Amino acid sequence: MHLLALVACTLSLVAYAGLLSSDANSQDPAAIRTTQVQSPAANDSGQPQLSVSSRGVLLSWVERTGTEATLKFSERTSTGWTPARIVAGGSNWFINWADVPSVIRLEDGTLVGHWLQKSGDSTYAYDVRLSYSRDDGKSWSPSFSPHKDGTKTEHGFATLFQLPGAGLGLVWLDGRNMKGAEHGVDGHSSPGATSDDMSLRYASYTRDWKPKAEAVLDLRVCECCPTTVAMTSEGPIVAYRDRSTEEVRDIFVSRLEKGQWSEPKAAHAEGWRVNACPVNGPALSAGGKNVALAWFSAKGDRPVSYAALSSDAGRTFTPPVRLDDQASLGRVDIELLPDGSALAAYMEFADQKAQFRVRRITKDGSRSEPSSVAGMAGNRSSGYPRMVLHGGELVFAWTDRESGSQVKTAVAALAR
Repeated sequence: MHLLALVACTLSLVAYAGLLSSDANSQDPAAIRTTQVQSPAANDSGQPQLSVSSRGVLLSWVERTGTEATLKFSERTSTGWTPARIVAGGSNWFINWADVPSVIRLEDGTLVGHWLQKSGDSTYAYDVRLSYSRDDGKSWSPSFSPHKDGTKTEHGFATLFQLPGAGLGLVWLDGRNMKGAEHGVDGHSSPGATSDDMSLRYASYTRDWKPKAEAVLDLRVCECCPTTVAMTSEGPIVAYRDRSTEEVRDIFVSRLEKGQWSEPKAAHAEGWRVNACPVNGPALSAGGKNVALAWFSAKGDRPVSYAALSSDAGRTFTPPVRLDDQASLGRVDIELLPDGSALAAYMEFADQKAQFRVRRITKDGSRSEPSSVAGMAGNRSSGYPRMVLHGGELVFAWTDRESGSQVKTAVAALAR
């Protein structure tokens, strides 16, 4: 059995949950001391996502009632989370622990949501659907899709972002060239799958929601690792897991420069060769020309999470810094800090417990002691924990599996 499968089987036995204290790090000035706050999500919720705009932090999640799924969102205010509002719902959605919907706010105040909707009978036949609201979520446009290929294949792992001075941009994994193959987020292909490839694609819309541009960023990428985008002073940068013809699945980046995406290249060429998708995507954060990147690797059958920094808008990165102490489940997130360092989030597996942890790293490669945000279920049911920074406040969200499933939230003040 491959180590990734062995780790998954071992960790599936773990059901450790509950908020952990970071008192053990009380002597560390870089320690993050979190406080759990009342979540706006009800029971039977999951798939949390966080985004930031000039208005503040926005949390989205999915609630389930029987076969019906509903995408909801809430915004953080000085008095807590606003009451949950509904974006859309349906009984024909594709719901998954790693490929999750989102809601973001554009610079003109427009809210945009995305979710995944089944397009055929095949397990992984689903489309990205988009909808927008100009009245703060009171009403939403009819949904539409950014891809027009019409194939009943996988279209997902989308990342939505504000284009500078324009409208919406997004990237997604697109299976239109995988005809006859059933690929999905279990990380494997179905029997008889063809050699056709998953691609990474981009589309954009003007402020009045007219299609503006489409592009193929990479014609062969890992089939089911989440994508990520951050905004530098030179434009957006995207990171994703590539897939070479030799099954090397390193993290690649591409930057949008003068309307054209740059030739993708490895952020750190480590040469991790694996014959299955690890379902573990990277995370990006940026400010000016500074960029922070986090990712997971299991080269040499050693599951490890890393982070690296860039001061040239993602053209080059510092040597990677290991985040975990013993072993990691990945599922990383990262936030660039005002002093040029970064706070990286990851899932650690140690002492038979899975933990949602954070630690600070600097450009010289030093790292703080880790701080624990929450205990997590060690299997896939816990999904991806999330973290964002706004106005000196860190906001965390994760799926608690201690008794059923519920999205929980916590906050922490960023030490100055």
